[in-house]
Amino acid sequence: MSTYPTRKREPAVTPAPHPGEPPAPVRDTDAPDLTKRPVPAPGRGEPPAHVDFGRTTWAWRRAGTALRVDRRSVLVCAALATAVLVLGVLTLGTGSISLSPGQVVTALLDPDSDRRARLVVVDWRLPRLLFALICGAALAVSGAIFQSLTKNPLGSPDIIGFSSGSYAGASVVMLLLGSANYLAVGAGSLVGGAAAALLVYLLAYRGGLHPFRLIIVGIAVGAGLSSITSMLLLSVDPQAAMLAATWAAGSLSGLGFTELGPAAVGFVVLTLWSVLVVRPLVQLEMGDDAAVALGVRAHRVRLSATLVGVALTALVTAAVGPIAFVALAAPQIAQRLTRSSTTLRIVPAALTGALILVTADYAAQRLELPVGVVTVCVGGLYLAWLLARQYATRR
Repeated sequence: MSTYPTRKREPAVTPAPHPGEPPAPVRDTDAPDLTKRPVPAPGRGEPPAHVDFGRTTWAWRRAGTALRVDRRSVLVCAALATAVLVLGVLTLGTGSISLSPGQVVTALLDPDSDRRARLVVVDWRLPRLLFALICGAALAVSGAIFQSLTKNPLGSPDIIGFSSGSYAGASVVMLLLGSANYLAVGAGSLVGGAAAALLVYLLAYRGGLHPFRLIIVGIAVGAGLSSITSMLLLSVDPQAAMLAATWAAGSLSGLGFTELGPAAVGFVVLTLWSVLVVRPLVQLEMGDDAAVALGVRAHRVRLSATLVGVALTALVTAAVGPIAFVALAAPQIAQRLTRSSTTLRIVPAALTGALILVTADYAAQRLELPVGVVTVCVGGLYLAWLLARQYATRR
């Protein structure tokens, strides 16, 4: 193996100064020359050609505006919307008068089609389907908000007592005040849900709001409110109690376009409100300190999110009665389908909730049961699986 001699670096020699002249400064040859301006890197100041977001995204740019969406979320939403559309057509053809999917589509799109089929599809069954879509989406959005607030998959309004509060408020209006008016029952449901949320908040707050404490207190408050409602049912006239108990099972029967209008308007307003609180809620999931550093007002955001979540739950309770477990399951299913890090994907969660409730209503019509009974049976199995999965994860 041959070796090559290395050339030694000779130090710079400074000439001796002439008599009477100051010595010349010694210059370090290794130091950078600060008199020269640095040359900017190529492409400096320009946006990079490609940014890796860790997920495949689609970008849309028009007239100075840009929109970037997750590709998987778009595909999941498209699949969910297609499933809702197909199942909705099957639901509209199910009943004592059976209709084929072709007859259903013709009755919906052609005003001059068979009057009998159009009466059955449009006037009788379409309001029920639209109520299932609205109520399922509202419960899913409410569940997504409360699961983000509590940072726990069990933090849905029917678990932490808010649905029980809405049910108790509506029962007071129907049983004690003797009013079955839709708006009066809705107002009582909203007041009852807000009172339950306030009570849970006051009992669970101990120098802060711990998610686990909030869930435990909510379960206890919900049990107490359910006991009060049962006491009211036993203390009033049997006919009124039977009417309230039938409504409490959660049924989509007997609803028309008259009741659909206020529910649709309320759903649109509350959905827009929930969209406004999504971004700060996602930042709060990183912790209060990080969110406050980003300019988020934590207490105001939590209050606003709680109000909109309770209002969505009260909207459903006033319209069709308490429907359990949709708010619990829909955000978790949507999160797993989109592989997101948060349940606050409003559109996938809403479509998942709508699909769950439409499926439950389809099964309820064939089994001749209230839709609330079907969701309780299926939701109980899901809750058992979720608890077992959490226990296995913590071991």
